[in-house]
Amino acid sequence: MSEQPPYQADPRVRIGHVHLKVANLDRAIRFYSGVLGLEVTQRFGSEAAFLSAGGYHHHIGLNTWESLGGSPPPMGTTGLYHTAILYPTRVALADAVRRVLRAGIQLDGAADHGVSEAIYLRDPDENGVELYWDRPQAEWPRKANGDLAMYSRRLDLHGLLSEPAPELNEGPKDL
Repeated sequence: MSEQPPYQADPRVRIGHVHLKVANLDRAIRFYSGVLGLEVTQRFGSEAAFLSAGGYHHHIGLNTWESLGGSPPPMGTTGLYHTAILYPTRVALADAVRRVLRAGIQLDGAADHGVSEAIYLRDPDENGVELYWDRPQAEWPRKANGDLAMYSRRLDLHGLLSEPAPELNEGPKDL
């Protein structure tokens, strides 16, 4: 009997949304909407809210069903390491990081992974949050055999923050 290769998911599979347990819904909305700019697409009273970018039904769900007034899980326990929010460009990432810093939110770290540049922080419930952008695949570091050669190096945060502010989408302009 021949050995079957391991199952591989369809390459079009994507991770959908993240649903987070939070202690205080309004506080969490202020962070994800007020600081990160996600739009509240639906709210269920004081118990749950759904937020997204670009009109999607939701990228992040927030709820207090099992966590109202709760505390973050202690270090050394299992659970979500971080939620990663992918920005389409380096300029968009820089804009998000500037908003985070203006809100007085402390960064946990910043790294250049070769394939991406990432900023790490915590939301008000101490959930890890990664804000990042992917470099074009043609620029990803590779080994001689073609395998990825990702790394973790210090990110030039000053260089990132010197990116220009994004242009507002004002629609078509008269010529």
